[in-house]
Amino acid sequence: MLTRQARRLLICYNSYIMENTIIVRQNIKITLLALGCSKNLIDCENMSTELKSAGYDVINSVPESDIVVINTCGFIESAKKEAIDAILDVADYKIPEGNVKKIIVSGCLSQRYPEDILKELPEVDAVLGTAHYGDIVSVADRLASEFDRDSEKINLTSGVGGYKHLVKERELSTEAYAWLKIGEGCLHRCAFCAIPLIRGSFISRPMEDIVEEAKIIASRGVREIVLAAQDTTNYGIELYKERNLTGLLKALSEIDGIDLIRVMYGYMDGITPDLIKEMANNPKVAHYLDIPIQHGCDRILKAMYRRDTVELITSRLEMIRRAMPDCIIRTTVMVGFPGETEEDFNELKENLKKWKFDRLGCFMFSPEEGTKAYDMPDQIDEETKQRRYDEIYALQKEISAEASQKRLGTVTKVNICSVSDDGIFYIGRSYGESPEVDPVIYIASQEEELKIGDFVDCRIVDCSDEYDMTAVTI
Repeated sequence: MLTRQARRLLICYNSYIMENTIIVRQNIKITLLALGCSKNLIDCENMSTELKSAGYDVINSVPESDIVVINTCGFIESAKKEAIDAILDVADYKIPEGNVKKIIVSGCLSQRYPEDILKELPEVDAVLGTAHYGDIVSVADRLASEFDRDSEKINLTSGVGGYKHLVKERELSTEAYAWLKIGEGCLHRCAFCAIPLIRGSFISRPMEDIVEEAKIIASRGVREIVLAAQDTTNYGIELYKERNLTGLLKALSEIDGIDLIRVMYGYMDGITPDLIKEMANNPKVAHYLDIPIQHGCDRILKAMYRRDTVELITSRLEMIRRAMPDCIIRTTVMVGFPGETEEDFNELKENLKKWKFDRLGCFMFSPEEGTKAYDMPDQIDEETKQRRYDEIYALQKEISAEASQKRLGTVTKVNICSVSDDGIFYIGRSYGESPEVDPVIYIASQEEELKIGDFVDCRIVDCSDEYDMTAVTI
């Protein structure tokens, strides 16, 4: 039992240590790099907020930083390569050649390959997995105390996913919109996908937490929120024992200051009649859906362990377009899955012609360790994958151009996001363009000066560009 005097001395000592720790933190510059998807960006925004709250100086300059945090993606081979290249690029600035003293790698790549990173990339000082974003301050503190010597490598990668790192009052990367994470992990077990291995099974975030964060976002003047999860249409399935994205949309639309709610990353079997009805009738919900179908041939969909069928995709698209004729629909497909024949590939192309998605992303199959498809027979050679990839994009270019022309002369509200490099145009997005993955709209303002985050009525006057459009304010 400590005496009263001993307790006073201990309190004074702890206060002295804390004050001096904060002073030290204020003199340390940290840059965070977000790679990959929007979920990674959200995690980076949370880490940045925690670091700033602790007293660190978070900047956006690798050469001037003492510590660099690289939040990585490890979904497919190209993402892994991007992450490794980013780590090596940052390593070029490490002392003695540069100013960087410590490197932290977080996110999906570190979750999958922590030992490999620490062994093969000796410049890396710490790895944080997807359950350890909340440890960023303590890890930075430890590394900062060891600037002048080689430190023992830090490996925090136990467990997956979770919400303990989320900060409701996080700093946002832009004033124009905010990503809002509503779920973590994935219930699906697609044969090609490593996400459940990295992020764990799907966990819905409690609705009251999401609504509380959305209110904070709205209080800052941000009027567009973008819902993110591996499958937003599965929201509530394990927490409320039923899909409840419809209920979440209703709750979010009641928040004053939120003008546009965008749904990303849905699955076709989760696009239910109730959800379609809510989207069609709720004026705050964008008539926009991102639904990765992955293929258009039943045989390949079954081999992928997908629940969708050509019949289901066709019927849901018809249902969506009947309820929302102006709905912009984006999808993702994969070519070169093991066993994909020319007949299967041609069926995909024919169905894409029929379905006419407004936007499309294409991936070439990448064999990922730990997945069912990793060592499936009948692997497709890289040359064939590349040819099929090129053919899909050539086809989609025509479909997207046709879809864009339908919007010529229409009036739409545009969210002003930035200004073009030449200063001539504002750059924005309507309900039909999602951040980062879709084209943009170049806006000529005929009178007033516009602010980032403004919603402005514009008329689309040119759709001749391959993807982007031009509009004028009205």
